[in-house]
Amino acid sequence: MRAQHHAGGIVTWRFAVDGPGLTAVFTTRRGGCSSGPYAGLNLAYHVGDDPACVAANRSQVCAALGVDRLTVADQQHGCAVAVVDAALAGAGHGSEEGSRARLAGIDALVTDQLGVALAVLVADCAPVLLFDPVHRALGVVHAGRAGACLDVVGATVRTMGERFGTRPPDLRAGVGPCIGPASYEIAGSALDAVRAAFGDDLVRPTSKGRACFDLPAAVRRRLSDAGVDGDAVDAMGVDTAAAGTDLFSDRVARPCGRSMLIAALRP
Repeated sequence: MRAQHHAGGIVTWRFAVDGPGLTAVFTTRRGGCSSGPYAGLNLAYHVGDDPACVAANRSQVCAALGVDRLTVADQQHGCAVAVVDAALAGAGHGSEEGSRARLAGIDALVTDQLGVALAVLVADCAPVLLFDPVHRALGVVHAGRAGACLDVVGATVRTMGERFGTRPPDLRAGVGPCIGPASYEIAGSALDAVRAAFGDDLVRPTSKGRACFDLPAAVRRRLSDAGVDGDAVDAMGVDTAAAGTDLFSDRVARPCGRSMLIAALRP
């Protein structure tokens, strides 16, 4: 794994496009000051952790990455996309209430503003990065099972095209750690929704009325459907449910903390 070690014990994993001109990383739970089921670098206010610890963890991450604030939406497993301008930059950084007040029901963020750090919170859902190097535009997506079925990835690509002129073949994408197909068994209405969206290709029956769902493959299919070249997709390929002490997993332990995909355009 392409790890970066920062002051305070923070460890992030780099996407392939991370480098001069673009910060693009995924935080692990290593570092931070949270304790108990949130132990380490929990970056979510809404999971029951001490808000002071979350604030300190977010401040430590910002200092490590050289950004002022994080822009964090009120994620609801939908397909709504927000365009982040200077006025929205940093919304949701200081509290869950700030996310709800300014970015309610948003599961993807896009921007072409330099220095604006976009973030998505995850603990099994797939964090997706979209970078347009031609028009210098950026998107981050929270894509869980429901979001994949609703095609939040495609909605984000379309929004980038409408607002920034992005062409899907120009995009470079990243898929961070998420629940792996062997760890994600579903049933009932969830299984029905997956089959309605993807057919039977991405499910493996395990017992009567139950099946394992391949979320990483679903995200890659949505990227392909949106016109993103498969060779331009950097998938970390890490199963959050099997990542031990490195990552949070809501399927393994509840309550638990949340990690972040964080991305920001640089001069």
